[in-house]
Amino acid sequence: MTGNNKIIASWESPSNIALVKYWGKKGPQIPANPSISFTLDNALTKTNIEAIKVDGQNQISIDFYFENEKNDSFEIKIKAFLEKVVSQFSWLRQYHLQIHSSNTFPHSSGIASSASAFSALSLCLCDLHQQITESTINNFFELASNWSRIGSGSASRSVYGGYNLWGKTPLIQNSSDEFAVNIDNQINSVFKNLKDTILIIEKGKKSVSSTKGHALLKEHPFASLRYQLANENIGLLLNILKNGEIQEFIALVEREALMLHSLMMTSPTPFILMKPNTIAVLEKIWDFRNQTGLNLLFTLDAGANVHLINTDEHNEQVQNFVKNELVGYCQNGLYFCNAVGSGPKKTKNA
Repeated sequence: MTGNNKIIASWESPSNIALVKYWGKKGPQIPANPSISFTLDNALTKTNIEAIKVDGQNQISIDFYFENEKNDSFEIKIKAFLEKVVSQFSWLRQYHLQIHSSNTFPHSSGIASSASAFSALSLCLCDLHQQITESTINNFFELASNWSRIGSGSASRSVYGGYNLWGKTPLIQNSSDEFAVNIDNQINSVFKNLKDTILIIEKGKKSVSSTKGHALLKEHPFASLRYQLANENIGLLLNILKNGEIQEFIALVEREALMLHSLMMTSPTPFILMKPNTIAVLEKIWDFRNQTGLNLLFTLDAGANVHLINTDEHNEQVQNFVKNELVGYCQNGLYFCNAVGSGPKKTKNA
């Protein structure tokens, strides 16, 4: 390796939680239906990239470190991602990338880390592109969202704060299957300060990956109905978020979560990602809400863990509920508190 030209970019980017779910593709990383999520504030990936010019190099070259340790399996995934986008940014073949990444949340805890990881990586790459080409990307976050999508579909929604929509719909101007758009200007204040407690029911690798789950939906007997309902729910949720209808929000978001897992259980090759403690927690949440009348609800990602969402005014009571009745269902008592976040930040070079 020769050459002294070294350029550095550092970003931190959050995960997000989908309210209307992205499940199923109609092409490479193109969603079969739109999705809406909100960005989390504490579940972050921090990424630092040193790009070192190498004379005569004409191939992608990287070293990847996670939590300061060389990680070959992640390195393979990132190199494959870079191969997919190198046609747009040929400078990638002339630089060696030394990538350091870390999470603010426990690794393999079931908190959608691909969204935060690929959005942080893509933001760094866009930053490097501006520095190397000495140009300005006018649509910087849109491009970062597009790059993020190629690595992980849900990552496209993590490059903005607040509420975001990914997927083409006539209901939102400039919406696209290739990048997410921010819809915060359409959100009632009721939903701006939601809290999200992530209850870690089970850590570690899922029995069926999201990639395989998406693929199984292609032959699913309910696929076309799911896409129809998802599009209808996008319209319903947009109105709910605009009008501040919390009870309707609770009903729709929980229905979306359960529909996601019902699709898994009725796939051509059925699979179950929920665990007995997942079911127990959902029933506890329903019982507590019925007893207290508080504005709280659950949603689920493609895994066993539970997102407990509540409005800000009830947060003290909800946190007491978590500590007194739910923590015993969490693996090693692990849970993680979040709120609606403001989005990624450029950080000082490490």
